[in-house]
Amino acid sequence: MCCWRRSSTPRTTRSRRLIFLFGPTGVGKTALLERLFSTGFQVVNADSKQIYRFLDIGSAKPEPDLLRRIPHHLIDIKDPWEPFSVGEFVKLADDACDLIRHAGDTPIICGGTAYYFKHFYFGMPASPPSDPETRQRIADLAKEHGLPWCHRWLASVDPISANRIHPSDGYRITRALEVHESSGKPLSSFSIPTEARNGMHPLIIGLLRDTEELSQRIERRVARMFDAGLEDEMKRLLGMGAEASWPGMLGIGYQEFFLAHEHPEWTVEDIARQIVRNSRLYAKRQMTFFKSLPRVHWVHPDDMATLSMLVESHLSAQGPRGSSG
Repeated sequence: MCCWRRSSTPRTTRSRRLIFLFGPTGVGKTALLERLFSTGFQVVNADSKQIYRFLDIGSAKPEPDLLRRIPHHLIDIKDPWEPFSVGEFVKLADDACDLIRHAGDTPIICGGTAYYFKHFYFGMPASPPSDPETRQRIADLAKEHGLPWCHRWLASVDPISANRIHPSDGYRITRALEVHESSGKPLSSFSIPTEARNGMHPLIIGLLRDTEELSQRIERRVARMFDAGLEDEMKRLLGMGAEASWPGMLGIGYQEFFLAHEHPEWTVEDIARQIVRNSRLYAKRQMTFFKSLPRVHWVHPDDMATLSMLVESHLSAQGPRGSSG
């Protein structure tokens, strides 16, 4: 096991040491945290499902033992019926990085939600602020007509955004429609900054496996989720009143159970197959998005020599109290 000891002199909040660790679902991010980052690091969660309480198995949340050994931030911070925007993520992740550096550790932004990384790195587009009245009107229409209808509406007014946003991503569909309704302009017309925020220069590590290897890992992962009690977890959520429109329920691993209500002939095995299928498709979309980010070091998760060299070089370049990122 590789690790780095924290400096005996705590770093100031000006220290810019920062690591991005991302990759598609099932690639092995959590296992690598245990192997390579067990001392001197703290994790800022960048997985849009793991922010939600009660979503433990279907979100592949780290085991409690790992959470005790390696501090994690932005896990279990929202109830599954509460929305969570990428703007909130950027602010809370900034705050978490300051706390981690103040403790003398190095922050690792780790997860699989690609647009969290993109906006944390580049910042938010200069789109209009949220308009609660417009947002509520669109939410009411979504409840009345369904998300597929909203996605078709978005495609008619902003085809670029509709192509970027998955039809089940209720928050982003609603936000894009809100921007169009309140400004008269498509969300895609508001440019995203092209320079890194605050001059940050993180070490950016992308984990990569070949397609067949990743596909097999996804299938095994889903089987472990069901063995661990995913079906019972979903029953508990339904007992809490969970609806398909809840933000926390939109993710893969949960939406398939709601889809099963439309297919009473489905067995648990059919639901599992749907989760595997959707996870594989999602992994492809993740990789497309991740490959648009700059300065990524793509490494196989088992290549510990390269990974260790990259991390050690990054930390050495920064120095014990470095002020550049």
